[in-house]
Amino acid sequence: MKKKEYSTVELIKNFLPYFKPYYGTLVTDLCCAALTTICEIILPLIIRQITNTALQDVALLTTRMIVGLGVIYFALRVVDCLANFYMADVGHIMGSKIETDMRRVAYAHLQKLSNTYYNNTKVGQIMGRITNDLFEVTEFAHHCPEEFFIAFIKIIISFVILARINLSLTVLVFIFVPIMTIVCRLINRRMRSTFSKQRYQIGELNAKIEDSLLGQKVVKAFANEEIEQEKFEVGNQEFLEIKKESYWIMGLFSTSTRVFDGLMYLTVIIGGGFFLMDGRILPGDMVAYVMYVSTLIATIRRIIEFAEQFQRGITGIERFMEIMDADIEIFDEPDAKELVQPKGEIVFENVDFEYADDHNKVFHKLNLNIHAGEKLAIVGPSGGGKTTLCNLIPRFYDVSGGRILLDGENIKNYTLKSLRQNIGVVQQDVYLFSGTVYENIAYGKPGASYEEVMEAAKRAGADDFIRELKDGYDTYVGERGVKLSGGQKQRISIARVFLKNPPIIILDEATSALDNESEYAVAKSLNELAKGRTTLTIAHRLSSIRNSDRILVLTDEGIVEEGNHDTLMKKQGVYYQFYTMANEMK
Repeated sequence: MKKKEYSTVELIKNFLPYFKPYYGTLVTDLCCAALTTICEIILPLIIRQITNTALQDVALLTTRMIVGLGVIYFALRVVDCLANFYMADVGHIMGSKIETDMRRVAYAHLQKLSNTYYNNTKVGQIMGRITNDLFEVTEFAHHCPEEFFIAFIKIIISFVILARINLSLTVLVFIFVPIMTIVCRLINRRMRSTFSKQRYQIGELNAKIEDSLLGQKVVKAFANEEIEQEKFEVGNQEFLEIKKESYWIMGLFSTSTRVFDGLMYLTVIIGGGFFLMDGRILPGDMVAYVMYVSTLIATIRRIIEFAEQFQRGITGIERFMEIMDADIEIFDEPDAKELVQPKGEIVFENVDFEYADDHNKVFHKLNLNIHAGEKLAIVGPSGGGKTTLCNLIPRFYDVSGGRILLDGENIKNYTLKSLRQNIGVVQQDVYLFSGTVYENIAYGKPGASYEEVMEAAKRAGADDFIRELKDGYDTYVGERGVKLSGGQKQRISIARVFLKNPPIIILDEATSALDNESEYAVAKSLNELAKGRTTLTIAHRLSSIRNSDRILVLTDEGIVEEGNHDTLMKKQGVYYQFYTMANEMK
C-alpha cells in the first residue's frame, strides 16, 4: 500500500484540536510571551532616549530621568522573569499533557485495529511512533505557538520603529527577509524528508533489536551471534548515513542564515553610515537602530533554528497520523446490541474469506451448523483454515462474503465487546503478560479474588505446580512467561478461560504442550467445562478428540468429512489416514 503523504498544513490542522482542553493555558502562555517580548523591545528605546538627550545637552540628563528609566526597566524585568517562569513551567507541562493525550488516543486506536494491521506492521515501528516520535511533540506543542507569536510581534514592532527612524534603510534591510524565507523553506523540505527517514530507521532498528533479543535462545542454539551482530550493524550504519545527511542539511541551513545575517548587518553599516553623514539619522537613533536590527536578526535566527525542532515535531505528528489513519476494519455497527447469555448455536452461511493483505482465499461458500452445547472438533492439514475458521467467530477477522449467525443473529449485529466476552479462547501460541501468576489468570476476569483464581487453576490442573513455585500465585512469570515451561504456560492460559466461564469455548491446540499426565488431567477439566457449552477444539493429537460429538476434517478444499470418531474410522477416508498415521508415529 502506498504511503499517504501529508502537507504541513494538513498535519497542523489535525494537531490543533489537541490544544482545545488547554485553551486557557495557551492564551496565558502567549500573553506571557508578549510580555517578555515587550520587555526586550523597550530596552533600545530607553538607550535611544538617554543617548539622544545626552548628545543634545548633557545637562538634560537628570537623576530623576535616569532613575525613572531604571525603575521602569527593572519593573519590566521582574515581569519578564515571572512570565518566563510561567512559560518554562506551565507551558512545558501543557506540551507534556498534549503528548500524553495523543499517546492515549493512539494506544486506544491501536487496540481497535485488526490482526491484519499487526500482521503487516513491526512492533518496533509502532513502539517508536507512540514513544520517541511523540517526545518531540511536547516541545513542538509548547514552543511552536510561542516562537511564531513572539516572532510576529517582534518583526511587526521592529519594522514600525525602524521605519519611523529611517524608512529607506528599513526597506533595504527587510528586502532580505522574504528571500531568506524562501531559501529556508526549500531547505526545510529536505530536512523534513530526512527526519522522516531517520524516524523510520529508528523504528526498523528497534524492530531488529526486539526480534533478536526475544529470539536469544534460538540465536544461541544455532551459535549465530555473529550473524545477528552483522544484521544489527547493517541497520546501525544505515541510521548513521541518514544522520550524516541530516547534519549536512542542518549545516547548510545554519550557514545560509549566517550569510543573510551578514548581509543585513552590512546593509546597516554601509547604509546607516551614509545616512549619518547626510544627517538623516541621529547617533542615538543609529544606536537604537542597530539594537533593533540585532533583535530582528536574532528573532529570524531563532525561528530558523526552531525550524529543526519544528520539523522534528511535524515528523512526529506525521507518524502519529499514520497510526490514526490506519483503518479500523472491525467495528461495532451503529445499531449493534449486547449479546446476553447466548445458547451457543453457530451457523456459517456461504462464508467466503480471504486475507486482505495478500488476498489468499481460505474459504469459499463454506456452510456449517454448530449446535448449542455441541463439542465440535476440527482436524486437517496445516494451512487448511482450522484456526482461521475459529478466528472468524469472535471477529478477529471479518468474513469476505456470507455471514455467521449466533443464535440466529448475524454476529455483526452484536457489540464486539459483548461477543468476545461470551467466547473463551485458548490459543496455540500461549501469551502471558509480564506479571504474576495470579495477574495472568485473573486477566480472564478482572478483579477476581484469590479464591476464584485458585479454583480456576485447580480445574485447569495448574494449582499443584503453582503452589510449588517460589512465591506461589505471586510468582513473577517474566516477560512472555519465560520463567515457566510450555506446559505450565498452557495450563495458566486454560485457567484463564475457566475463570472467564464463557458459554462458547475455542481450544486451539490447547493441550499441545502438555505431557501425557497433564493432558489427561486437563482433558478431564475441559470435559467438565464443556458441559452445556458450545466447544470448538482444534487438535493435532487426535486421541484427545475421540469423544467429541462431531469431528470435521477441514482441508483447502473445505469440509471434506464430518461425523463422530467411529463413523469417520469406518469411512477409512482422510480422518482414518490421519488417525492411523498418528498411531504409527507413537
